[in-house]
Amino acid sequence: MIKFIKNFRKDEDGAVTVDWVVLTAAVVGLCAAAYSSIQSGATDLTADVQTYMGTLDPGSSGT
Repeated sequence: MIKFIKNFRKDEDGAVTVDWVVLTAAVVGLCAAAYSSIQSGATDLTADVQTYMGTLDPGSSGT
């Protein structure tokens, strides 16, 4: 029984798994933050283009 406890204490396989889970969660969180930023920027850009296109006169040359 003492040998089992000593081997269990030295075993580090579980610690590596925890490290990977934490690292994966951090990457997913960063991806979600980046997606949110890109989405709001694209929405603003689309609204600006729509406003600009609404002010143009279709009969003019555009310059």
